[in-house]
Amino acid sequence: MTASFGRRAWLRYSAAMSEQNHLYLVDGSGYIFRAYHQLPPLTNRHGQPAGAVYGYTAMLWKLAADLHHADGPTHLAVIFDKSSKTFRNDLYDQYKANRPPAPEDLIPQFPMIRDATRAFSLPCIEEEGFEADDIIASYTVEAVKRGWHVTIVSSDKDLAQLIQPGVDMLDTMKNERRGPGYVQDKFGVDPDKLGDVLALMGDSVDNVPGVPGIGPKTAAKLITEYGTLDAVLAAAPAMKPSKMRDNLIEHEGMARLSRQLVELHREVPLPDPLDDLVLGAIPPEPLREFLTYHGFNSLLTRLDGSSAGAGGAMTSPNAPRVQMKLAGTEEGGAPKADPAPGFMAMPPIDRSLYETVTSEDALDRWIAEARAEGIVAIDTETDALDSITARLVGISLSTGPGRACYIPLAHGGTDMFAEKPDQLDAGWTLARLKPLLEDEGVLKIGHNLKYDLNVLDRAAAGIGGLRIAPFDDTILMSFDLEAGKGLAGHGMDEAARAHLDHACIGFKDVAGTGKKAISFAEVPLDRATEYAAEDAEVTLRLWHRFKPRLHAEGVTRVYELVDRPLVPVIAAMERTGIKVDRDYLSRLSGEFADGILALEKEIHEYAGQPFSIGSPKQLGEILFDKLGHKGGKKGKAGGYSTDVTILEKLKAEGSEISGKVLEWRQFSKLKSTYTDALQAQINPATGRVHTSYSLTGAQTGRLSSTDPNLQNIPIRTEIGRQIRDAFIAEEGKLLLAADYSQIELRLAAHMADVPALKEAFLAGEDIHAATAQELFGRVDRETRGRAKTINFAILYGISRWGLAARLEITPDEAQDMIARYYDRFPGIGVYIGDTLEKARATGFTQTLFGRKTWFPRIKAAIQHERQGAERAAINAPIQGTSADIIKRAMARMGPALERAGLAETRMLLQVHDELVFEVPEADAEAAGAVIREVMENAASPLVTISVPLAVEVGTGKSWGAAH
Repeated sequence: MTASFGRRAWLRYSAAMSEQNHLYLVDGSGYIFRAYHQLPPLTNRHGQPAGAVYGYTAMLWKLAADLHHADGPTHLAVIFDKSSKTFRNDLYDQYKANRPPAPEDLIPQFPMIRDATRAFSLPCIEEEGFEADDIIASYTVEAVKRGWHVTIVSSDKDLAQLIQPGVDMLDTMKNERRGPGYVQDKFGVDPDKLGDVLALMGDSVDNVPGVPGIGPKTAAKLITEYGTLDAVLAAAPAMKPSKMRDNLIEHEGMARLSRQLVELHREVPLPDPLDDLVLGAIPPEPLREFLTYHGFNSLLTRLDGSSAGAGGAMTSPNAPRVQMKLAGTEEGGAPKADPAPGFMAMPPIDRSLYETVTSEDALDRWIAEARAEGIVAIDTETDALDSITARLVGISLSTGPGRACYIPLAHGGTDMFAEKPDQLDAGWTLARLKPLLEDEGVLKIGHNLKYDLNVLDRAAAGIGGLRIAPFDDTILMSFDLEAGKGLAGHGMDEAARAHLDHACIGFKDVAGTGKKAISFAEVPLDRATEYAAEDAEVTLRLWHRFKPRLHAEGVTRVYELVDRPLVPVIAAMERTGIKVDRDYLSRLSGEFADGILALEKEIHEYAGQPFSIGSPKQLGEILFDKLGHKGGKKGKAGGYSTDVTILEKLKAEGSEISGKVLEWRQFSKLKSTYTDALQAQINPATGRVHTSYSLTGAQTGRLSSTDPNLQNIPIRTEIGRQIRDAFIAEEGKLLLAADYSQIELRLAAHMADVPALKEAFLAGEDIHAATAQELFGRVDRETRGRAKTINFAILYGISRWGLAARLEITPDEAQDMIARYYDRFPGIGVYIGDTLEKARATGFTQTLFGRKTWFPRIKAAIQHERQGAERAAINAPIQGTSADIIKRAMARMGPALERAGLAETRMLLQVHDELVFEVPEADAEAAGAVIREVMENAASPLVTISVPLAVEVGTGKSWGAAH
């Protein structure tokens, strides 16, 4: 009988014999992006980008295996989006306008992914003018009419509208089947009402407008109460006066348009008849040809290792169900496992394998090996921690597990007569390494590469300096993957313990401690080699662990487009430094000393006796035992707490001595940290101060600085301005300060979608005055000041008690203000609620650029720990997005200035939302225009912000005068 039947006819006959047909519809477009972000940027044997192709093929293979051993389908098709433009763009030209273009390396993989589908002999369906969702909906409707069961393989919330008896969804990533109960739990309504909820809440990803200020919970509540979107809109005029009511009335048209945009088109003409989607066993030859072409050898091994007859055999017409079967699938489950691409198996670290390079031939051999491998880890050893003053002692390289070396360059005592070991000339070695380190065809890897860039560039000054490109930095990878997770840190030793289960040799183990400590230049070469080469090998091993995770965990964009480009920029800023007026600092130190003495006298008079103000124990006894202030709490050591929160609380309650102590602490800190310390930190060779920036010091992504810490200079006080006056320009130049104006409030208005705030920013209004008008109905000095405090405090998740302390009102009054703020700006409340809900569910928050900040204590049983995590989680997406934006501005600044012929303008400092430049006086105006343009457009094109970013630019002979 089979001889007279064609393949499709035979399969139709097979399917007809089953008890009930079961159609699986795979959302191929969703699979593509999951595959792309799961794997590193691989290439196939022809040099074409193929990471997404490999991932998609493996995912489809796993689906096949899972279905074969479960209640498999009788029919199956993979559905794709044909193009980015559909009928919805005709309805609303801004539909999906916020979505960034597909990554450049993904675009050429689209046709290859369709080839992969056909290699499995599966229907590959797409239709011009419609989204994959519409095609899936139309096939679902037709199948349900015939009494078939339908499973939609996707995690897309829009497709959940189709769930009904006989129709479910399968999320293969979570291995979760979703029925009507899932929609009710997730969205608070039944699937047939989901479209109305989506229309009200909108969708920022697809740029569906919705109704401002209405989030998922409010939308569900309205639809549950009124029944339909039409009923909600009809009832709006009669609702209790509120911002929500006004928005429903004002944005009725957008709500109806949104309903059209989220509605699935269920009558798309079916490109292939349902019966043609019948599924049989997969013939192996097309698949083998496809895998061979791309060089997917591990998948080929699975295919060739299948049991005889598994591929291509027709299923018996008497079988109760036609099931999907793939070669290489073992009985009992999934395909044979192989390590994920990029996670290479590595032997234990063996330090005995390391080589000490002391000959030119040996160095050339390592350079050749690095070029052949196309990848090399590099680390420098120095005689000091400061990269601007440290002397290069040696360089270590690693090309693979067990392949590492150390190149000593300046070992031996500092005395010119001291015995020195046999080692290469530093100048010759750097000249030899320079072509390798600058070779675009060899990837260089470092851990905190900024330090090595500075050391090597300075050491190579005689050969025109040295740059390293292209590069990866494993400390940044660690930070972007793990920020906030509670690890000990992102340093190499910590990362090796956490991710390699390896304990590195400690610096003190080779250089000693205390009086017996020696410089690394004095460490014997055998021990120096073990220590230094291990650093390079560990760096390379960490790269192999981290690189694939960037894609799999969705942080590639922030690493590639925000953090990594900043490394050479920050290194150059550190080398440049900024000039400081030593004489001015000396005078200011004297003035601060006089102020401190005067405050000490006042404090002692309030106390009625002299005591050590810097002693928390003595201060606590004065405040709570002698003066009788209330609220004193003793710690485990028996002393009272006298931290800033306690003192501010006492000051608000009228304690004058507490206010004076706060002033005394500020003066003392500024004197020791800045006016005294800055004088000692002036580099004698450059006459400038060279602060050290950390890209991993603040978990929200903000830069931090040390030696000196410029982030803690008071911003708006007279004392802070006096300290900034010490930072000056060179003769014939000016300092230019460019400061984002209220960037976090602008981002909050955008991210929380607060129309009143957005409109005020768009109109260029005073945002604090606008807030005062909304909250108090009038604008004067008092209400504007209160509105300003509230605007910033709410974004930091402030409590009623915290706001009460700042405004010097009762907690109940503060709670009333917070409630009024949320009522006037409902989007803020929705943003806070949504942010906390997501943080509790996932453990992290994300910026607009995809930066993750983890909050492991967000569910802590201890209340103050949990509340602290919640406050940080509320602010992290906003503060982190602000940090991402200024980083992108910094990375773009140099090329923009060079294009404008302003290469002499140099970026010196980054402090919070401000950049400081040194610019020739004649170029100040032109440079200011370029700098403002770069900063205001730094988010584009990755992120579109619905309110303008504003930048204030000032110039002067000092940093203080530039404000």
